[in-house]
Amino acid sequence: MGVWHGARMPATIASMMAPMTEKSSVPPADSAPTNGPSPARAALADAMELLASMRFAISLLVVICITAVIGTVVKQNEPLNNYVNQFGPFWSELFGRMNLYTVYSAWWFLLMMGFLVVSTSLCVARHTPKILRDFRNYKESVREQSLQAFRLKGLGYLHLGPEASLQQLNAWLSAHGWRARAQVRNTGVMIGAKKGSAHKVGYLAAHSAIVLICLGGLFDGDLLVRVVMWAQGKSIYQGADLNLMAPENRLGPGNPSFRGNLFVPEGSRSAAAILNMPSGVVLQELPFEVELKKFKVEYYETGMPKLFASDIVIHDRETGATQAATVKVNEPVTYRGMTLYQSSFEDGGSELKLRMRNLSGNDEVDLTGKIGGAIQMGQGADKSTLEFSDLRVINVENLGGAAAGGAGASDAATDVRRVDLVGRLEQHLGAGVSVGAKKTLRNVGPSFSYKIRDASGQAREYNNYMLPLELEGQRVFLLGVREATSEGFRYLRVPVDAQDSMEAWLSMRRALADPAQRSRAARRYAEAAAPSDNARTREQLEATSLRVLTLFAGAEGLQVNSPAQGASIGGLPALSDFVEKEVPQAERPRVSEVLLRILNGSLFELYKQAQQQQGQPVPEPGPQTQAFMTQAVLSLSDAMFYPSPMVLQLQDFKQVQASVFQVTRAPGRTLVYAGAVLLIIGVFAMLYIRERRLWIWLESAPGRAEQTRVRMAMSSNRDTPDLPTEFEALKRQLLHEEA
Repeated sequence: MGVWHGARMPATIASMMAPMTEKSSVPPADSAPTNGPSPARAALADAMELLASMRFAISLLVVICITAVIGTVVKQNEPLNNYVNQFGPFWSELFGRMNLYTVYSAWWFLLMMGFLVVSTSLCVARHTPKILRDFRNYKESVREQSLQAFRLKGLGYLHLGPEASLQQLNAWLSAHGWRARAQVRNTGVMIGAKKGSAHKVGYLAAHSAIVLICLGGLFDGDLLVRVVMWAQGKSIYQGADLNLMAPENRLGPGNPSFRGNLFVPEGSRSAAAILNMPSGVVLQELPFEVELKKFKVEYYETGMPKLFASDIVIHDRETGATQAATVKVNEPVTYRGMTLYQSSFEDGGSELKLRMRNLSGNDEVDLTGKIGGAIQMGQGADKSTLEFSDLRVINVENLGGAAAGGAGASDAATDVRRVDLVGRLEQHLGAGVSVGAKKTLRNVGPSFSYKIRDASGQAREYNNYMLPLELEGQRVFLLGVREATSEGFRYLRVPVDAQDSMEAWLSMRRALADPAQRSRAARRYAEAAAPSDNARTREQLEATSLRVLTLFAGAEGLQVNSPAQGASIGGLPALSDFVEKEVPQAERPRVSEVLLRILNGSLFELYKQAQQQQGQPVPEPGPQTQAFMTQAVLSLSDAMFYPSPMVLQLQDFKQVQASVFQVTRAPGRTLVYAGAVLLIIGVFAMLYIRERRLWIWLESAPGRAEQTRVRMAMSSNRDTPDLPTEFEALKRQLLHEEA
């Protein structure tokens, strides 16, 4: 900054002054009026003005944020059946047409992203020249009278001459980070100073960040995949068997951008990733093969995975080179520009040894299966398919409350005569794990899932535990079933015998299905319960016992209106329905108690003769036998709702793990990272940097020799409570206020 002396302008100050020449904008009086722009040009100009406006970009950003919320709430890329079960047929189809299940790859979402990029780019392009000009503009040409209109203003005197005052102010402003420029006028010098101009850099950085992040998202989405498919004539595969994919469903290794899943079982190799598209899948060929040597997983006490990692070997298909690596969660491996992330893990085709056990007959079959495989059963109309779905080696369940030996454990041996005929079924054919106030987490061992699909394609899913669990003081096997994947499993609880097996219960179930066995049990019960010298009472009791067993076995053909099954059924609901139809209401409690006593005794006789036929000792009455019989009666009743005539029991297995990697080639990742850095810089610059402008007018003090009158004013782009305090400090340091 130069100095000012009198009315003469030194060369040092003249070199700092901005040009002051002005050009007239008034056209000559005799000039002909020009024609206005054409309607097409005006419409194009209006469209460009709207597209480059900030309100348009902000509106697009708000809509994209709302859409992103929808994409977060609604699970993306799920099977269509899941959406039908969740929303119903009408809304699921409507949401599907709106692409709400694939929001981030929908054409309208990509179109909005493109418009946002164009709009924000135009905003940046339109405002950047103004901001750059503003960097060089100190506004030192402001009039002296204008300083009086500022809210923050001051007036004082410096006890120095004009030249010395200018030098002193120049030194102070430079020392405190102010950039200044002076303009010499006939009556004085106007100094324009500013501080915090980097605030405008925040605007450019934040808006440039939006452009970079959106471009990175477009490049890393499936937009480039669609372009490559269109250019190469590829199509989406919509079948179920990936082995039938044709060459037109495969993309070459040169695809510039993709994100797919790579499934690799232990001991196997894979060189093709699956890209999920809105209407199917596409296979992405990789320039290397991934071999999974070993999959390692550790669990928390809750059963959730704590650590899972994959020891892999990468085989380059071009050079033959190999590279060993370990992929962990949040520790990916990058090879030839492609990154492998540990996404999840699944069963890789574990081998199962099973025993198929008939609930009504003595025939049993040993089977071998493989997870992911299937076995055809039956012929013609009875043809069905047994599909092996999953094997879980670790199952951590909550066995709190009664299962842990609490107060509820004593209720496990309740006499069967206390059973509520109306509501008992729903209580016991419910959740397999009792949920209490106290949680006791315990690993209950392996379980496996399978489906039985009939000839029409309808399937039920089953989930059976390999080992018995102790629930409410009783060790039971859990046999689960559900009609749809959106439902929870309902478990049949099968009590174990002294050998910790289900043999005793199975023998009772099979004997109950045999008319001869029921007749023999009814006769033995009548002989034990009726007086030996009263043949008529014994015959009546035998007939009643046989009728009760027949009803309980579902062999009498009663039609029971049950929410689970509206067909001929047995168990406790059959007895309840019989009592409601045949017995007056006043007599129902007494008759129900009598029938349940007869049922309890008859089933005990059935249990004894079944054990004799198995070569086992005859069970004697006692607490253990009573507890077994209580659960057995309830389980036999619930078994009438079990939809399969056989049970699959897991005998042994050989586990094979598989890793699911996410393989990505993301050229937009660098743009996203750069955009994130710019966004941080821009936000901090706009929030924490204030632009302040200071004007100082210097003139000779009239009537005061060797003094300079100083008038000053300050403004800021953001009016904060500490701004007046800062200005008062400036006044104290720069000038003496007028009394």
